[in-house]
Amino acid sequence: MDKLKMETPDLVQSNMEKLSALFPACITEVRGEDGKLKKAVNFALLRQMLSDVAIEGDEAYEFTWVGKKAAIVEANRPIRKTLRPCLEESVDWDSTENLYIEGDNLEVLKLLQESYLGKVKMIYIDPPYNTGNDFIYQDDFAMNGEEYGKESGWVDEETGERLFKNTDTNGRFHSDWCSMIYSRLMLARNLLCDEGSIFISIDDNEQGSLRKICDEIFGGQNFEGHIHWRRRHNQPNDKTKMIGIVAEHIIVYAKNKAFLKAAGVGKLDLTATFANPDNDPNGPWASKPWKVGSDQNGSKYTIITPTGKVLEGEWMGEESTYQKYLQEGRIYFPKGGDGMPRKKYYQFERENEGQCATNWWPHDQFGHNQGANDRMAELFGQKNIFSNPKPVELLRAIIKIANAKNNDICLDFFSGSATAAHAVMQMNAEDGGHRKFIMVQLPETCDEKSEAYKAGYRNICEIGKERIRRAAKKIAADNPGKHFDAGFRVLRLDSTNMADVYYSACEYHQEMLPLLENNIKPGRTDLDLLFGCLLEWGLPLSMPYTSEKINGCSIHTYNGNDLIACFDENIPNDVMKEIAKRKPFRVVFRDSGFASSPAKINVDEIFKMLSPRTRVKVL
Repeated sequence: MDKLKMETPDLVQSNMEKLSALFPACITEVRGEDGKLKKAVNFALLRQMLSDVAIEGDEAYEFTWVGKKAAIVEANRPIRKTLRPCLEESVDWDSTENLYIEGDNLEVLKLLQESYLGKVKMIYIDPPYNTGNDFIYQDDFAMNGEEYGKESGWVDEETGERLFKNTDTNGRFHSDWCSMIYSRLMLARNLLCDEGSIFISIDDNEQGSLRKICDEIFGGQNFEGHIHWRRRHNQPNDKTKMIGIVAEHIIVYAKNKAFLKAAGVGKLDLTATFANPDNDPNGPWASKPWKVGSDQNGSKYTIITPTGKVLEGEWMGEESTYQKYLQEGRIYFPKGGDGMPRKKYYQFERENEGQCATNWWPHDQFGHNQGANDRMAELFGQKNIFSNPKPVELLRAIIKIANAKNNDICLDFFSGSATAAHAVMQMNAEDGGHRKFIMVQLPETCDEKSEAYKAGYRNICEIGKERIRRAAKKIAADNPGKHFDAGFRVLRLDSTNMADVYYSACEYHQEMLPLLENNIKPGRTDLDLLFGCLLEWGLPLSMPYTSEKINGCSIHTYNGNDLIACFDENIPNDVMKEIAKRKPFRVVFRDSGFASSPAKINVDEIFKMLSPRTRVKVL
């Protein structure tokens, strides 16, 4: 019976195994600092194997900076963290498939490597732009967090926050930003499915660096485009600048261009602006004249408007077709019912129509900052709750061209005000899709002088979660009768559920045996332990589960028979047999759940007899 590791995968070892499968002769053993043997790469032999393509000498085309190697090491380094469920802050916990995760996104991305490897269709991020005034994440690149904090002063001694203001007077101004984004994009690429794509908002400060980093991580051959989005509708009036800034950049890369092309990309209908002023149950619509043009022929019959006006002429369809559309509510009379009839066509009907997206996105079609600010003010009933959120129209278009639909997952690990979640819910309500979102956000504290703080929001996560709740209610009101997932599970990054003894039991001597009796930290619940096991076993975090009592023991069943867990002490044999009879794919117990070693061996025998294919592990 094996123990769960309860730490993120060691990506270095994973890469070593892949290399070993290709070139087994190049894998050797060396003695590490601890005196133990470990696998290593014989680079001299590997170079020999690749002699016609290996780089000789010091010259090569590459983009580098101070700290790049450390950023790569940091991305691959395993951590001992977990995600703890927060039911009280969630909406529709039992039924939703959406996730809102609070915590440092580098560590969260590491935790998601198993559960969402190759499962995300679209990633959108709006990271810090490195303007010299914004805050970026400080990662543990060269030394441990405590040492780095003491040396740099960039870790808040009271709160332990890992943000710092990266001013342009800092000697590592560009290097720190590059290191921050590089490690996160390395991990993000692993989560994309083969036909997936990533969209990254950036401004002039680092767009050149970002392109080079993405070329390296995703491959230059997978570059899909550089979108210029006009973020403001008015002209700048800054006399100190030669060129006023009205546009931002959105850099787009495919995980694999060939797979993306084969799967198809979404089209944008740029010929119409869809709206729903009459709360049509079929969702947003546009219209076109029912009367034929002067150079066209149509069917002749009489139409009477809702106001009683009699209209004679030639029309686009037969009278029977007109009557059918009229009964279906698809004929619209403008000017308060007194205008010429127009036929409605719905946004969901144009799902596979439209044009290829261009690299110029004007504000009148894709939204602008002021409109996004106004929407936030409308949702929250006051202004300036969040500065410059991205417009929903922009995220809708990105989701559209990424061809994210049905059960696809959309990820934003710089969630901010959660515009991406808003856009996913709105699109689902309009077209009946079942897209799912994963939002990740560090709980950055709100300035005490800010309007958000005065309104009671202490950090950005509180704003993002409330925005999703309010947006869901408005979307439901605007789309009566339309079903969509309006909930989300809140998970919070925390230290591992396991006490230190779990990882270093061999370091404890006989006098310390009482400390070995419980290897789980105080205050951790069964649900905490269950979700820790989901991360370890690589199961999605949004699936349904049930809890029940069997002979006084709490039994947790996750997503049918994917996993059954029982974290009680001294579990009786009849409970073990009942679990085994259900033939789960996986089952997990506490190591202390067995009264003795013979009892533990007996459990193995029970499962070998009743459910031999079940994988049994303990923590």
